[in-house]
Amino acid sequence: MVWGNWTIVSEFVLVSFSALPPELQILLFLLFLIIYFVTFMGNVLIILVTTVDSALHSPMYFFLKNLSFLEISFNMVIVPKMLSTLMTKDTTISFLGCATQMYFFFFFGAAECCLLATMTYDRYVAICDPLRYPVLMDQKACAQLAAASWFSGFPVATVQTTWIFSFPFCGPNRLNHFFCDSPPVIALVCADTSLFELEALTATVLFILFPFLLILGSYVRILSTIFKMPSAEGKHKAFSTCSSHLVVVSLFYSTAILTYFRPRSNTSPENKKLLSLFYTVVTPMLNPIIYSLRNNEVKAALQRTLRKALGSQKL
Repeated sequence: MVWGNWTIVSEFVLVSFSALPPELQILLFLLFLIIYFVTFMGNVLIILVTTVDSALHSPMYFFLKNLSFLEISFNMVIVPKMLSTLMTKDTTISFLGCATQMYFFFFFGAAECCLLATMTYDRYVAICDPLRYPVLMDQKACAQLAAASWFSGFPVATVQTTWIFSFPFCGPNRLNHFFCDSPPVIALVCADTSLFELEALTATVLFILFPFLLILGSYVRILSTIFKMPSAEGKHKAFSTCSSHLVVVSLFYSTAILTYFRPRSNTSPENKKLLSLFYTVVTPMLNPIIYSLRNNEVKAALQRTLRKALGSQKL
Protein backbone atom coordinates (compact mmCIF):
# COMPACT_ATOMS: atom_id res chain seq x y z
CA MET A 1 0.00 0.00 0.00
CA VAL A 2 1.48 3.38 -1.04
CA TRP A 3 1.04 6.54 1.00
CA GLY A 4 2.87 9.68 -0.17
CA ASN A 5 6.41 8.58 -0.98
CA TRP A 6 6.21 5.62 1.43
CA THR A 7 5.14 2.04 0.86
CA ILE A 8 3.19 1.01 3.94
CA VAL A 9 4.09 -2.58 4.83
CA SER A 10 1.07 -4.77 5.60
CA GLU A 11 2.95 -8.08 5.77
CA PHE A 12 6.47 -9.45 6.03
CA VAL A 13 8.22 -12.23 4.14
CA LEU A 14 10.24 -14.63 6.28
CA VAL A 15 13.26 -15.64 4.21
CA SER A 16 13.73 -18.51 6.67
CA PHE A 17 15.19 -21.51 4.80
CA SER A 18 13.77 -20.67 1.37
CA ALA A 19 17.26 -20.56 -0.20
CA LEU A 20 17.77 -24.26 0.53
CA PRO A 21 16.87 -26.99 -2.01
CA PRO A 22 13.30 -28.38 -1.67
CA GLU A 23 14.60 -31.83 -0.66
CA LEU A 24 16.57 -30.34 2.22
CA GLN A 25 13.56 -28.26 3.29
CA ILE A 26 11.50 -31.46 3.54
CA LEU A 27 14.20 -33.05 5.70
CA LEU A 28 14.27 -29.95 7.92
CA PHE A 29 10.48 -30.08 8.22
CA LEU A 30 10.60 -33.70 9.41
CA LEU A 31 13.49 -32.97 11.79
CA PHE A 32 11.79 -29.93 13.35
CA LEU A 33 8.47 -31.79 13.57
CA ILE A 34 10.15 -34.61 15.53
CA ILE A 35 11.92 -32.09 17.77
CA TYR A 36 8.62 -30.25 18.36
CA PHE A 37 6.87 -33.51 19.29
CA VAL A 38 9.71 -34.61 21.61
CA THR A 39 9.77 -31.14 23.23
CA PHE A 40 6.03 -31.15 23.86
CA MET A 41 5.83 -34.72 25.17
CA GLY A 42 9.00 -34.42 27.27
CA ASN A 43 7.87 -31.24 29.01
CA VAL A 44 4.32 -32.56 29.48
CA LEU A 45 5.84 -35.65 31.10
CA ILE A 46 7.88 -33.46 33.48
CA ILE A 47 4.72 -31.49 34.39
CA LEU A 48 2.77 -34.71 34.93
CA VAL A 49 5.42 -36.41 37.07
CA THR A 50 6.10 -33.35 39.27
CA THR A 51 2.33 -33.01 39.81
CA VAL A 52 1.32 -36.59 40.63
CA ASP A 53 4.42 -37.83 42.47
CA SER A 54 4.42 -36.58 46.08
CA ALA A 55 8.20 -37.10 46.36
CA LEU A 56 8.65 -34.22 43.88
CA HIS A 57 6.41 -31.75 45.74
CA SER A 58 9.32 -29.49 46.67
CA PRO A 59 10.33 -25.97 45.57
CA MET A 60 12.94 -27.22 43.10
CA TYR A 61 10.41 -29.30 41.18
CA PHE A 62 7.73 -26.64 41.48
CA PHE A 63 10.05 -24.32 39.55
CA LEU A 64 10.96 -27.14 37.14
CA LYS A 65 7.24 -27.53 36.38
CA ASN A 66 7.01 -23.81 35.64
CA LEU A 67 10.07 -24.09 33.38
CA SER A 68 8.38 -26.88 31.42
CA PHE A 69 5.25 -24.76 30.96
CA LEU A 70 7.48 -21.94 29.72
CA GLU A 71 9.38 -24.19 27.32
CA ILE A 72 6.15 -25.48 25.76
CA SER A 73 4.82 -21.93 25.37
CA PHE A 74 8.13 -20.56 24.04
CA ASN A 75 8.34 -23.38 21.50
CA MET A 76 4.75 -22.85 20.32
CA VAL A 77 5.51 -19.21 19.49
CA ILE A 78 8.26 -20.14 17.01
CA VAL A 79 8.00 -23.70 15.69
CA PRO A 80 4.44 -23.98 14.24
CA LYS A 81 4.97 -21.01 11.92
CA MET A 82 8.41 -22.33 10.94
CA LEU A 83 6.91 -25.74 10.11
CA SER A 84 4.16 -24.04 8.13
CA THR A 85 6.64 -22.08 5.99
CA LEU A 86 8.63 -25.25 5.28
CA MET A 87 5.55 -27.30 4.42
CA THR A 88 3.33 -24.87 2.49
CA LYS A 89 6.06 -22.60 1.11
CA ASP A 90 3.94 -19.63 2.27
CA THR A 91 6.60 -17.50 3.93
CA THR A 92 4.43 -14.42 4.52
CA ILE A 93 3.36 -13.27 7.96
CA SER A 94 0.93 -10.42 8.55
CA PHE A 95 1.96 -7.20 10.27
CA LEU A 96 -0.21 -8.11 13.28
CA GLY A 97 1.00 -11.72 13.22
CA CYS A 98 4.61 -10.58 13.27
CA ALA A 99 3.94 -8.20 16.17
CA THR A 100 2.11 -10.93 18.11
CA GLN A 101 4.90 -13.46 17.57
CA MET A 102 7.52 -10.93 18.67
CA TYR A 103 5.50 -9.97 21.76
CA PHE A 104 5.24 -13.52 23.04
CA PHE A 105 8.85 -14.29 22.09
CA PHE A 106 9.96 -11.40 24.33
CA PHE A 107 7.45 -12.34 27.02
CA PHE A 108 8.42 -16.00 27.37
CA GLY A 109 12.13 -15.32 26.74
CA ALA A 110 12.40 -12.72 29.52
CA ALA A 111 10.31 -14.90 31.85
CA GLU A 112 12.63 -17.86 31.26
CA CYS A 113 15.73 -15.77 32.02
CA CYS A 114 14.21 -14.73 35.36
CA LEU A 115 12.91 -18.22 36.17
CA LEU A 116 16.35 -19.77 35.63
CA ALA A 117 17.78 -17.17 38.04
CA THR A 118 14.99 -18.01 40.53
CA MET A 119 15.83 -21.71 40.28
CA THR A 120 19.46 -20.85 41.03
CA TYR A 121 18.36 -18.91 44.13
CA ASP A 122 16.43 -21.98 45.27
CA ARG A 123 19.56 -24.15 44.97
CA TYR A 124 21.67 -21.44 46.63
CA VAL A 125 19.43 -21.34 49.71
CA ALA A 126 19.08 -25.14 49.86
CA ILE A 127 22.86 -25.71 49.85
CA CYS A 128 24.31 -22.58 51.42
CA ASP A 129 21.62 -21.88 54.04
CA PRO A 130 19.81 -25.22 54.59
CA LEU A 131 18.55 -24.42 58.10
CA ARG A 132 16.50 -21.47 56.84
CA TYR A 133 15.46 -23.15 53.59
CA PRO A 134 11.98 -24.24 54.81
CA VAL A 135 11.26 -20.67 55.94
CA LEU A 136 12.73 -18.81 52.96
CA MET A 137 11.28 -21.16 50.36
CA ASP A 138 7.84 -21.93 51.74
CA GLN A 139 4.82 -22.38 49.48
CA LYS A 140 3.90 -18.68 49.49
CA ALA A 141 7.45 -17.54 48.68
CA CYS A 142 7.71 -20.04 45.81
CA ALA A 143 4.39 -18.88 44.34
CA GLN A 144 5.49 -15.24 44.56
CA LEU A 145 8.88 -15.94 42.95
CA ALA A 146 7.26 -17.92 40.12
CA ALA A 147 4.65 -15.20 39.54
CA ALA A 148 7.36 -12.52 39.50
CA SER A 149 9.33 -14.51 36.93
CA TRP A 150 6.30 -14.86 34.66
CA PHE A 151 5.29 -11.21 35.08
CA SER A 152 8.82 -9.97 34.29
CA GLY A 153 8.20 -10.71 30.63
CA PHE A 154 5.24 -8.31 30.47
CA PRO A 155 7.02 -4.90 30.61
CA VAL A 156 9.85 -5.79 28.22
CA ALA A 157 7.46 -7.41 25.71
CA THR A 158 4.99 -4.53 25.86
CA VAL A 159 7.56 -1.72 25.59
CA GLN A 160 9.75 -3.26 22.90
CA THR A 161 6.99 -4.62 20.66
CA THR A 162 4.90 -1.44 20.85
CA TRP A 163 7.94 0.73 20.17
CA ILE A 164 9.19 -1.35 17.21
CA PHE A 165 5.83 -1.49 15.44
CA SER A 166 5.17 2.22 15.93
CA PHE A 167 8.07 2.92 13.53
CA PRO A 168 7.34 3.45 9.83
CA PHE A 169 8.09 0.53 7.50
CA CYS A 170 8.28 2.07 4.07
CA GLY A 171 10.15 -0.22 1.74
CA PRO A 172 11.51 -3.80 1.79
CA ASN A 173 9.55 -6.35 3.80
CA ARG A 174 11.85 -9.40 3.63
CA LEU A 175 13.04 -10.62 7.05
CA ASN A 176 16.20 -12.68 6.84
CA HIS A 177 15.13 -14.95 9.69
CA PHE A 178 12.69 -17.76 10.48
CA PHE A 179 10.69 -15.69 13.00
CA CYS A 180 10.04 -12.05 13.87
CA ASP A 181 13.02 -11.22 16.04
CA SER A 182 13.75 -7.55 16.72
CA PRO A 183 17.12 -7.07 14.88
CA PRO A 184 15.87 -8.16 11.41
CA VAL A 185 12.61 -6.22 11.87
CA ILE A 186 14.45 -3.06 12.98
CA ALA A 187 16.66 -3.36 9.89
CA LEU A 188 13.55 -2.66 7.77
CA VAL A 189 12.56 0.54 9.63
CA CYS A 190 12.97 3.79 7.68
CA ALA A 191 13.52 6.09 10.68
CA ASP A 192 16.14 6.81 13.32
CA THR A 193 16.18 3.82 15.70
CA SER A 194 19.21 4.80 17.81
CA LEU A 195 17.14 5.53 20.94
CA PHE A 196 15.28 2.24 20.63
CA GLU A 197 18.54 0.34 20.14
CA LEU A 198 19.90 1.90 23.34
CA GLU A 199 16.75 0.80 25.20
CA ALA A 200 16.98 -2.67 23.64
CA LEU A 201 20.61 -3.00 24.76
CA THR A 202 19.61 -1.93 28.29
CA ALA A 203 16.79 -4.50 28.34
CA THR A 204 19.16 -7.20 27.06
CA VAL A 205 21.65 -6.41 29.83
CA LEU A 206 18.89 -6.47 32.47
CA PHE A 207 17.18 -9.66 31.31
CA ILE A 208 20.08 -11.72 29.93
CA LEU A 209 23.45 -10.53 31.21
CA PHE A 210 22.42 -9.48 34.74
CA PRO A 211 20.59 -12.76 35.59
CA PHE A 212 23.48 -14.71 34.07
CA LEU A 213 26.01 -12.91 36.28
CA LEU A 214 23.81 -13.52 39.33
CA ILE A 215 23.63 -17.21 38.44
CA LEU A 216 27.39 -17.34 37.90
CA GLY A 217 28.09 -15.69 41.25
CA SER A 218 25.60 -17.97 43.04
CA TYR A 219 27.18 -21.11 41.59
CA VAL A 220 30.64 -20.00 42.68
CA ARG A 221 29.31 -19.85 46.24
CA ILE A 222 27.33 -23.10 45.81
CA LEU A 223 30.36 -25.03 44.52
CA SER A 224 32.53 -23.58 47.29
CA THR A 225 30.00 -24.83 49.88
CA ILE A 226 29.75 -28.27 48.24
CA PHE A 227 33.53 -28.77 48.28
CA LYS A 228 33.57 -27.99 52.01
CA MET A 229 31.00 -30.73 52.79
CA PRO A 230 32.55 -33.49 54.89
CA SER A 231 30.70 -36.49 53.45
CA ALA A 232 31.11 -37.82 49.92
CA GLU A 233 27.40 -38.75 49.86
CA GLY A 234 26.39 -35.16 50.67
CA LYS A 235 28.63 -33.84 47.90
CA HIS A 236 27.21 -36.31 45.39
CA LYS A 237 23.60 -35.46 46.27
CA ALA A 238 24.27 -31.71 46.07
CA PHE A 239 26.04 -32.08 42.72
CA SER A 240 23.23 -34.24 41.30
CA THR A 241 20.57 -31.63 42.14
CA CYS A 242 22.63 -28.77 40.69
CA SER A 243 24.24 -30.34 37.64
CA SER A 244 21.03 -30.56 35.58
CA HIS A 245 20.17 -26.92 36.17
CA LEU A 246 23.75 -25.83 35.48
CA VAL A 247 23.75 -27.62 32.10
CA VAL A 248 20.39 -26.05 31.16
CA VAL A 249 21.59 -22.57 32.18
CA SER A 250 24.82 -22.98 30.22
CA LEU A 251 22.99 -24.03 27.04
CA PHE A 252 20.39 -21.26 27.20
CA TYR A 253 22.56 -18.32 28.20
CA SER A 254 25.60 -19.17 26.06
CA THR A 255 23.55 -19.12 22.84
CA ALA A 256 21.48 -16.09 23.92
CA ILE A 257 24.61 -14.07 24.79
CA LEU A 258 26.32 -15.08 21.53
CA THR A 259 23.20 -14.02 19.61
CA TYR A 260 22.51 -10.64 21.21
CA PHE A 261 25.92 -9.42 22.42
CA ARG A 262 28.13 -10.07 19.40
CA PRO A 263 28.78 -7.08 17.11
CA ARG A 264 26.63 -7.14 13.98
CA SER A 265 29.65 -7.08 11.69
CA ASN A 266 30.97 -10.29 13.30
CA THR A 267 27.76 -12.29 12.89
CA SER A 268 26.39 -13.40 9.55
CA PRO A 269 22.60 -13.85 9.22
CA GLU A 270 23.08 -17.60 8.70
CA ASN A 271 25.14 -17.96 11.89
CA LYS A 272 22.52 -15.98 13.79
CA LYS A 273 19.82 -18.29 12.49
CA LEU A 274 21.77 -21.32 13.74
CA LEU A 275 22.24 -19.77 17.19
CA SER A 276 18.56 -18.80 17.32
CA LEU A 277 17.56 -22.33 16.32
CA PHE A 278 19.55 -23.68 19.22
CA TYR A 279 17.92 -21.66 22.01
CA THR A 280 14.40 -21.51 20.51
CA VAL A 281 14.08 -25.08 19.21
CA VAL A 282 16.83 -27.39 20.50
CA THR A 283 17.21 -26.24 24.13
CA PRO A 284 13.48 -26.66 25.00
CA MET A 285 13.80 -30.26 23.77
CA LEU A 286 17.00 -30.94 25.72
CA ASN A 287 15.76 -29.60 29.06
CA PRO A 288 13.41 -32.48 29.98
CA ILE A 289 15.97 -34.97 28.68
CA ILE A 290 18.71 -33.43 30.83
CA TYR A 291 16.53 -33.32 33.95
CA SER A 292 15.28 -36.89 33.49
CA LEU A 293 18.70 -38.40 32.74
CA ARG A 294 20.87 -36.49 35.21
CA ASN A 295 18.49 -36.29 38.16
CA ASN A 296 18.00 -39.50 40.15
CA GLU A 297 14.82 -38.27 41.85
CA VAL A 298 13.15 -37.48 38.51
CA LYS A 299 14.25 -40.85 37.08
CA ALA A 300 12.82 -42.68 40.10
CA ALA A 301 9.57 -40.68 39.89
CA LEU A 302 9.25 -41.47 36.16
CA GLN A 303 9.68 -45.18 36.91
CA ARG A 304 7.04 -45.05 39.69
CA THR A 305 4.60 -43.18 37.43
CA LEU A 306 5.11 -45.64 34.57
CA ARG A 307 4.64 -48.62 36.92
CA LYS A 308 1.38 -47.12 38.24
CA ALA A 309 0.16 -46.43 34.72
CA LEU A 310 0.98 -49.94 33.51
CA GLY A 311 -0.50 -51.46 36.67
CA SER A 312 -3.79 -49.60 36.24
CA GLN A 313 -4.01 -50.74 32.61
CA LYS A 314 -3.61 -54.40 33.66
CA LEU A 315 -6.41 -53.97 36.20
